[in-house]
Amino acid sequence: MKTITRLLAVACLALSFAACKKEEAPKAEVAAPLSAPTTEDATAWRAYVNDVATRNMDGINNSPFVYFLPGENSEGFGGLYERLLEKLEQDLGRGILEGNMLVFASPAQEKTTEMVETAFKTVPPGSMKGVKVIFIGTPILGERVRTAVEPAGVKYIFVEAK
Repeated sequence: MKTITRLLAVACLALSFAACKKEEAPKAEVAAPLSAPTTEDATAWRAYVNDVATRNMDGINNSPFVYFLPGENSEGFGGLYERLLEKLEQDLGRGILEGNMLVFASPAQEKTTEMVETAFKTVPPGSMKGVKVIFIGTPILGERVRTAVEPAGVKYIFVEAK
């Protein structure tokens, strides 16, 4: 009987010490950034763009405006380009408010750059303060986009597609 009592006393002490330990919060593991696709696979590109957008959401209040143009070998590419340019021009014409983000990406980076340059020509200087613009592409095209968007007052972020 004494042995059982002692075992119960030891068990109670062990439980009380275990209960006193602070629980450590589980550490969230941050996944490694995705690499840019080397093909025109639209699904892979969308996953990559989503990853880049998610990593740059600090200070953003709304879902980002993502302007994704598929590869130039896609069926109906010319029409897709025209419709996306029209949508971008309409969005910019209505005005993009502070706390929003625009993301531009495509395997057809040259055409995306042309689209940004064309659409931002009509944006009044300083009218987009507090808006983030992310361009995913090559450094040379990134500088062209920077030149086109910075007069609007945006916070420009270049992400090299690699």
